[in-house]
Amino acid sequence: MTVHHTTGAGTNPTPTPLDFVKTSCKTTLHPALCVNCLSSYASSIQGNDQQLAKSAIMVSLNNAKSAAAHVSKLAGTTNLKPGEYQALKDCVNSMNSCVASLTKSLQELGKMAQFKGQNFVCLMSNVQTWVSSALTNQNSCTGGFSDSSLNGQVKDDLNKKMTPVSQITSNALALVNGFAMRHKETHKP
Repeated sequence: MTVHHTTGAGTNPTPTPLDFVKTSCKTTLHPALCVNCLSSYASSIQGNDQQLAKSAIMVSLNNAKSAAAHVSKLAGTTNLKPGEYQALKDCVNSMNSCVASLTKSLQELGKMAQFKGQNFVCLMSNVQTWVSSALTNQNSCTGGFSDSSLNGQVKDDLNKKMTPVSQITSNALALVNGFAMRHKETHKP
């Protein structure tokens, strides 16, 4: 039997690396932001979901580092309310922990090809935990400003910076979880 491939109306073109990113980003809570953040990595991702997860964590890490620097700068400003100073100080600690967790996640994903079976499952669990922890730390940072007495410019500035960072990390977690689920079966002990 011979199979003939034709092109034209009714056929689907070969998916591009960007198509893979777009399709993968549909599984996240913030798909447009996901595509926006990862589209420039599409050519290096090349349809590889491990590379997609690594790229998503890298984008999250870079944004978290920027946010941590911003929070540190805010904490160093004068004329802060006492509550703002304490909340920012706690936020600096939370963001430092966030950056550390994302860094560990990225390092662990880099080792992934070396592991099979139970080791893969354990390493993926670590990555998932660290990315989740990073998101929790980001939320703790903004949560420190939940009291209405802290409403004002500092809180608004912080939320403006932190909201997209948390959304990017949420997307990274969704992509990491998707990678883990797709490969869990193939790496059973």
